[in-house]
Amino acid sequence: MAQSSSKLTREDIIARLKDLISAEQIVTDEEQLKQASVDRFKKYQSVHGIYDGPIPAVIVNARCTQDVSRVLAFANAHGINVVARTGRTGTEGGLETVVEDTIVLDGSGLDEIVAIDAENMQVTVQCGVPLQFLEDRLREQGLTTGHSPQSKPLAQYGGLVSTRSIGQFSTLYGAIEDMVVGLEAVFPDGTVTRIKNVPRRAAGPDIRHIVIGNEGALCYITEVTVKVFKYQPENNEFHGFLVEDMATGIAMIREVITNGYHPSVVRVYSPEDARQHFAHFYQGKVVVVFVAEGPKGLVRATSQEIERVAAQHPHTKVDPQLIETWFANLNWGVEKIEAEKQHMLDEAELGYTTEVSVDWSRTVELYDNVIRRIRTQFPAAEDLVMLGAHSSHSYQTGTNLYFVYDYKINCEPREEIHTYHIPLNAIIVEEALKVGGSMVHHHGIGKYRAPWTRQEHGSAYYMLAKLKEAFDPNGIMNKGTIFPIEG
Repeated sequence: MAQSSSKLTREDIIARLKDLISAEQIVTDEEQLKQASVDRFKKYQSVHGIYDGPIPAVIVNARCTQDVSRVLAFANAHGINVVARTGRTGTEGGLETVVEDTIVLDGSGLDEIVAIDAENMQVTVQCGVPLQFLEDRLREQGLTTGHSPQSKPLAQYGGLVSTRSIGQFSTLYGAIEDMVVGLEAVFPDGTVTRIKNVPRRAAGPDIRHIVIGNEGALCYITEVTVKVFKYQPENNEFHGFLVEDMATGIAMIREVITNGYHPSVVRVYSPEDARQHFAHFYQGKVVVVFVAEGPKGLVRATSQEIERVAAQHPHTKVDPQLIETWFANLNWGVEKIEAEKQHMLDEAELGYTTEVSVDWSRTVELYDNVIRRIRTQFPAAEDLVMLGAHSSHSYQTGTNLYFVYDYKINCEPREEIHTYHIPLNAIIVEEALKVGGSMVHHHGIGKYRAPWTRQEHGSAYYMLAKLKEAFDPNGIMNKGTIFPIEG
């Protein structure tokens, strides 16, 4: 917890805000403020009604860019911490309020689809537009964003861009940073900036990347323009294989990718992780999954390459219909979250993930190191009911590993995070950094991986720190996220 640097009391902050925006945009309901103090990193504590961190002073529901500008300028002038949020699907503590009397600035009300430009294959949306809503509108026109994280039914564009999100079809369409054409953002002093929409330019450094992935620690994203693609699901082809070990599965996907092919879905599941997705056919083996998507000719060529590579390795082929059925049920929405809450209360059991990235040459080593260390060094290893991983996003130079861990909770609800989640997360981060990988692939640093930010960036941390100094010199933007709190 950090003390506020503001001299204004909570009551002062609320009163002053009422001079800037309408009263109905200001939320002071105690229960809503408590819920706004955490994100899904503390989902077990929140389902038990435990909110130990500083409770924000107020939630402000912005309705336009000018609201964001006015609130940020006010906060900046008075040293008030601000946490930016939209869809509230954060998982790494980035939405957690660690400073007393924080303003939570919610952009969900900026929910207009500004323009769908089918000729130039781009769409412009405000930060509060839900991804699923946009995708449904685009598909009516035979288009798609190509972006499909598991949080798709709930996630909104401000959060997707600010956390450097990635979707399940990334190997074909790219991650959010590959999709963003231009954007609008507001900086702490209230300055509104717009990066224009062009296919590419060589006019100095790519300033989009000051904003993309900033997690509300530098600025507030209010509008985004992203690419769109033709939607051709009728051409999809599905492939599944059972192989003996992770090394074989990783070798298969590496060859397909490095030979220049881009299936939309490319995954390898360890046996433990496969059990929760493919219990009806995994047979205790590693499961390899591909989906070929796009124009029919490219799909057929991609499928032929997948089949050629698979033929070089001992495997059992999976019925494509089983893969298609799994593919159709990947995402989670309100219903699954509510079911998860009930399961936590009924069974004192839950699961989390920690995702990292690594070069091809050290992928299996990283997997083995993490599993071995958790099994032998984690004090509560006997409480684990599942420990595995999958690779779900791949590149010419390497892949990601998505470690998944479920555990029975044999401690008080308040202590769960310290007994299980934080130490497990730390082991995975540390092992990724040891092999030269990245401590985070797509969920963002948040507040719980911030202690390793300097180690992640090494000498390049100089550039990151200078951005914070330049754009947020008073340190009001989401304190503790990305940039560790000293001491």
